[in-house]
Amino acid sequence: MMNRSSLSTILLFLFFSASSAEHNARTERISGSAGDVLEDNPVGRLKVYVYELPSKYNKKLLQKDPRCLTHMFAAEIFMHRFLLSSPVRTRNPDEADWFYTPIYPTCDLTPTGLPLPFKSPRMMRSAIQLISSNWPYWNRTEGADHFFVVPHDFGACFHYQVEFNFDIKQEEKAIERGILPLLQRATLVQTFGQRNHVCLDQGSITIPPFAPPQKMQAHLIPPDIPRSIFVYFRGLFYDVNNDPEGGYYARGARAAVWENFKNNPLFDISTDHPTTYYEDMQRSIFCLCPLGWAPWSPRLVEAVVFGCIPVIIADDIVLPFADAIPWEEIGVFVAEKDVPKLDTILTSIPTEVILRKQRLLANPSMKQAMLFPQPAQPGDSFHQILNGLARKLPHDRSIYLREGEKVLNWTAGPVGDLKPW
Repeated sequence: MMNRSSLSTILLFLFFSASSAEHNARTERISGSAGDVLEDNPVGRLKVYVYELPSKYNKKLLQKDPRCLTHMFAAEIFMHRFLLSSPVRTRNPDEADWFYTPIYPTCDLTPTGLPLPFKSPRMMRSAIQLISSNWPYWNRTEGADHFFVVPHDFGACFHYQVEFNFDIKQEEKAIERGILPLLQRATLVQTFGQRNHVCLDQGSITIPPFAPPQKMQAHLIPPDIPRSIFVYFRGLFYDVNNDPEGGYYARGARAAVWENFKNNPLFDISTDHPTTYYEDMQRSIFCLCPLGWAPWSPRLVEAVVFGCIPVIIADDIVLPFADAIPWEEIGVFVAEKDVPKLDTILTSIPTEVILRKQRLLANPSMKQAMLFPQPAQPGDSFHQILNGLARKLPHDRSIYLREGEKVLNWTAGPVGDLKPW
């Protein structure tokens, strides 16, 4: 238990040191490290051909439900828009390094705005059948020089957690399906990042979930306002609907946060989601980013954008753009088993370490890399994806199949996935 003197010292630290650090040294570069990759310019290093598909695969879905523009899977929509006007786009497929198939499989929503899982594999399969029948490029490699944006709960395994389904074993269903067989040679651009998981392909490019840039911009507060909250979190601690017996959701990590720190004055934690949520993050030193049903959530993006040190509690997370963003330098990693010691861990971090993390987070390039702004801006998530694709070039000649050679099994997977879309 922390004594009153220690608490007072920490609170004084909260009010003065963070704001003074931001005034005195607003940014800090990590020269000579992976952080420099954030400034790479992929233009001129690759060419992307965008297939022109019937609008039923993309635009008509969006017209039917514009909510798709704001949910955390919207990267599939904005990446399409970005590529249509990007200087890396080529209209000559014979000179393309990569081929992109623009479909919006998460844009089929429940009344409460969550994606439905049922049609996505069939839609993806239908699109691949279309491009393989109308263009020769897929068949040369069976997709090894193609990339797909699949920013879903379990990536290209295509399964979602939906609130009217009380079966907690959604992940088991995703594992049983596995990555859609027709995508197993392609490069997957996906938010789902979890080590040693069948839904994360080794060659995937892991990206952040979509968080609306304009909405966050509208909630910016003056940078000289001190960070008066030590630890901040808003969200579920127990998912009673989908995990009625408890213990499965977040592998118990969120429940441990609540049980251990609900009465701790250094922890501002609640299930409430106030209208001042974004402002509160900007007033906080540390923002908890625990796993939920998946290791990641938009909190990670929000924390970086608002300069709140992300406390990452997800043992097996694969972080977005990990070859570019120095996560170890800007965040704090806490093992799930160590959640009961969170207060000791965070209060033991030296002041100078906290201040340096804040200066690094103040670097605009860190924030920009986590966002999908419209219009696109240098160094943003779009460009980090292109950088990831450029770093996979040149393609090894072994990806090209001999005439008549087949690798993928078109009839593999659940029977339901094989139905026409």
